[in-house]
Amino acid sequence: MNAAVRAAVRMGIYVGAKVYFIHEGYQGMVDGGDNIKEAKWESVSSMLQVGGTVIGSARCKDFRTHEGRLKAAHNLVQRDITNLCVIGGDGSLTGANLFREEWSSLLEELLQQGLIDEEATQRNSELHIVGMVGSIDNDFCGTDMTIGTDSALHRIIEVVDAIMTTAQSHQRTFVLEVMGRHCGYLALVSALACGADWVFIPEMPPEDGWEDNMCQKLSEIRSRGSRLNIIIVAEGATDRQGQHITSDFVKDLVVRRLGFDTRVTILGHVQRGGTPSAFDRILASRMGVEAVLALLEASANTPACVVSLVGNQAVRLPLMECVQMVSMFVLETDMRLSFENNLSTYRLLSFRKSSFNVAVMNVGAPAAGMNAAVRSAVRVGITEGHKMFAVNDGFEGFYKGQIKEIKWGDVGGWTGQGGSLLGTKRTLPGKHLDKIAEQMRIHNINALLVVGGFEAFESILQLYVARADYEEFCIPMCILPATISNNVPGTDLSLGADTSLNAIVETCDRIKQSASGTKRRVFIIETMGGYCGYLATVGGLAAGADTVYIYEEPFDIRDLQANVEHLTEKMKTSIQRGLVLRNENCNENFTTDFIYQLYSEEGRGVFDCRKNILGHMQQGGAPSPFDRNFGTKIAAKAMQWITRTLKESYKGGRVFANSEDTACLLGMRRRSLVFQPVAQLRDETDFVHRIPKEQWWLKLRPLMKILAKYKTSYDVSDSGQLEHVTRVRPKDSNTSTAI
Repeated sequence: MNAAVRAAVRMGIYVGAKVYFIHEGYQGMVDGGDNIKEAKWESVSSMLQVGGTVIGSARCKDFRTHEGRLKAAHNLVQRDITNLCVIGGDGSLTGANLFREEWSSLLEELLQQGLIDEEATQRNSELHIVGMVGSIDNDFCGTDMTIGTDSALHRIIEVVDAIMTTAQSHQRTFVLEVMGRHCGYLALVSALACGADWVFIPEMPPEDGWEDNMCQKLSEIRSRGSRLNIIIVAEGATDRQGQHITSDFVKDLVVRRLGFDTRVTILGHVQRGGTPSAFDRILASRMGVEAVLALLEASANTPACVVSLVGNQAVRLPLMECVQMVSMFVLETDMRLSFENNLSTYRLLSFRKSSFNVAVMNVGAPAAGMNAAVRSAVRVGITEGHKMFAVNDGFEGFYKGQIKEIKWGDVGGWTGQGGSLLGTKRTLPGKHLDKIAEQMRIHNINALLVVGGFEAFESILQLYVARADYEEFCIPMCILPATISNNVPGTDLSLGADTSLNAIVETCDRIKQSASGTKRRVFIIETMGGYCGYLATVGGLAAGADTVYIYEEPFDIRDLQANVEHLTEKMKTSIQRGLVLRNENCNENFTTDFIYQLYSEEGRGVFDCRKNILGHMQQGGAPSPFDRNFGTKIAAKAMQWITRTLKESYKGGRVFANSEDTACLLGMRRRSLVFQPVAQLRDETDFVHRIPKEQWWLKLRPLMKILAKYKTSYDVSDSGQLEHVTRVRPKDSNTSTAI
C-alpha cells in the first residue's frame, strides 16, 4: 500500500495538484482536523520498503451513516479536495462509490445548514473517485493480482521452507492454515509453490470420502521414502455438506488413522506483515501513477473506476461492475480461468494416472525456478504416460552421454531449491551435433524440453536448422525461458527474474538503511543482465532509485553531469541520500568505477559515494513464490503440448516432426502463455547483444524518472489505457487529491 501512496503523491505533485493524506481511512475523513494533512514530495520518502500503511487504515461505522458522510464531505470541501484515491478492498471501494453518488446532495445539505457558501459549492461540485485494490486474498474481479498478494505468498513460503527442514529431520507431517475465508488463492498457489501433498480450499470442497483418499496418499508418499508431508488448509475450507474443515480436525485425522507425528501451524496475521516484495512495489507504483492519470481525465459523466492489472498492463475498469461481480460470487472469466489453471496444474502434480521417451535439461546460467519447472515436467510427463530422462550439465552432458531415467520420487522437494540440480552449462550444441544425434538414437529420445536462457533459445534454433541433416532432431522441442536477465525473445518474463529482483531490492533496502545515520551519501550499485537493462530498471523502480543506466537508453557525459546536479539539489532537502543503479554492460567506457569516481569528484563537499557490485548473489537463494508457481505451470503446459505434438507426429511407427511449429518457445505475452516457433522469433532478436529488439518494460522508464523528480513526459498510452498519445506535464492547477 505504501508504494501506491508514494506513487500517487509524487505523480499528483508532478502534475501540479495539491495532495493530501487522509490518516486512519474513512474515520480520518469523518473526524477531519489533523487527520487530513497536505503531503509533500519528501513526505513519502523511505516508504517503499515499509509494510502495512504508514497513513493508517481503520474500519469506520460513522462513514456508513448519512451523518458521517456529511461530516466527511464538509472536511473535504474545506480543503477543496475534489479527487479521492481509495486503496482497499471491495467494502472500501463500495463506500467510496456511494459517497460519490451522494456528493451533490451532501453539498446541498451543507449549503442549507450554512456550513459552506455558494462559491464553495460551485468550486467543489464534482467529486472524482478512483480505487486500487489492496487485498492479500487476491479476491477482486477484474485484476490479475491485487496489492499485497505476492508479499503474503512470500511470508507463507518463508514459513513453509523453514518448517520443511524440521519436518524432514523428524519425519513429521505439518498442517498449515493460511488466510482465505472465501478465496483459496493463497492456499492453492502456496501449495503449488511448495509441492504440498494436499490442499483444502473454499471453492472446491473435497469429495465425500476424502478422509480415506488423503490418508492413503500420505501413506503412499511415506512408503516411497519421503520424510515429510505438507497439508495446506485455507481458513474457510468446507466439505460438501458445508461443514468447516479445520486444521486441528485434519491433524487429529492423520494421527488417528496413520499415527504420524503431526503438527499444526496457523500463520494468521504474519501473512499481512513484513517487507513488500519487488512485484508488489512495482505493481503498486504503476497503479498509483495510473490512478492519478485517471483522476486528471475524469469528468462529471465518468464512472468511478478501479485501476487493475491485466497481464503486464495497468488498465481502468468500472468500479461498481467489479464490486458487483465479487459480491455476487460470479468470477470473471479470466479470473476463473487463472484459478482453474492453478487447480488443474496442482491436480496433475498430485495424482498419477503409447509411452514416449522425453528428455529434460537445463541450458545457460542457473536461474531460480529451474528445479520447480523440471519437477513439474517430470511428474506431468509420467502422468501423461511418458518415460522421462534427465540430462545433466546441459548439451555438454548430452553429447557425453550423461543421460538417465528420472522417476517420480527423484524430484521430491525440488520446488524450493535454487540453482539447477540437473547442472547447467552455456555450451551450445552446434559443434557436437553428431554426438548429440547419436545419444538421441541410443536413448530413443522422442521429445526434448529445455529450461534455460538465451543459450537455450540459440540451442533449439541450431537443432531446428540441423533437422535438414539429422532426422534425430525431427522431434517436438520446447524451450521454457529461464534467466535472471529476462533477455529471451518471445516472452515478457523469464523464470528467475522475479527472484533476482527480490534479491536486488532486498540488498538496496539494506544499503539504504545503512545510510540512515549518515547524511548526504550516494550509492552506485551494479546489477547483472548482460546488455538487457530489465533488472536495473525494474529493480530501480522497486527500490526507489534516482537514476538507472542501461544499454537500451544511451547516455553521455552531459547526462551524467545532469544526474550529479539532480542529486546535489536533492541533498538540500530532507532526503539526503541517493541510489544509482547501473546495468553491467550499459556502456563499455562509463564503467561502474568511472561513474563512482565522477560522482565522488563532482559531489565533493556535497555528498560522498559508495559503490557495490551485487554479482552472483542475484542468482542464488530459494526461488520466490512467483517463480515456483510460474515454473510449475509453464512446465505442465509444455508437457501437455509435447504429448499432443508427439501424438500428431507419430506416423509409421516413429515420431517425425519437421514443421516450424514443432520447435517452440513457451512464453508469457501479457496475460497469456503462447507457443511461438523459434524460427519466427529469430527475426525479433538482436543476436549481437543477446536481447529482443522490442522490450515492454522500457515504457516504465519515464515513470521511474517522474517518481525520482526528474522533469520528463509520460505517455498515458504506455500504461495500456489509451491508444492515442497524451502528454502529461507539470502544470499550474487548483486540483486537490486525497489518498
